[in-house]
Amino acid sequence: MLVEMTVAMVLLTTIGMVVFKSTIDLIAPRQSILHQNVSDAYLSYESAYAERVSFEVLTSNSSPWPIYPSKTSSTVEIGKLPGAIPIMATVVRTRIPDPNNLSSAGGSGTTDTNPAEMETWRVESHMTYQIGDETYVKSRSTVRTQ
Repeated sequence: MLVEMTVAMVLLTTIGMVVFKSTIDLIAPRQSILHQNVSDAYLSYESAYAERVSFEVLTSNSSPWPIYPSKTSSTVEIGKLPGAIPIMATVVRTRIPDPNNLSSAGGSGTTDTNPAEMETWRVESHMTYQIGDETYVKSRSTVRTQ
């Protein structure tokens, strides 16, 4: 009887391992799609944040988007894979002044070319993440004017 139970346990364990391996093989190709969707969702957050932050904060010295060529870089968790495995990415932020901005706002415009003294900034967020050995970069730009 002990031999039959041992054979049954080995057989059930083997079947369980085959089913587990099949499940993993089904999930693995979908991880790149999951990475794509999660990274798109995070960049949507970045775009919304760039539109939501007040213009005074955006153009201040402590802005989350410093004036190009300066930049801020941070490592963020953009989501989790099955099994609570974190998906990490590096987000780089910067802002670029419009050439027609007045010199006080980083441009080379004059009161003749910019009589309303408008300020326009291109706010950029770049995300870098990895899937296996491949590195991917995505970016979003938002134009803010006041």
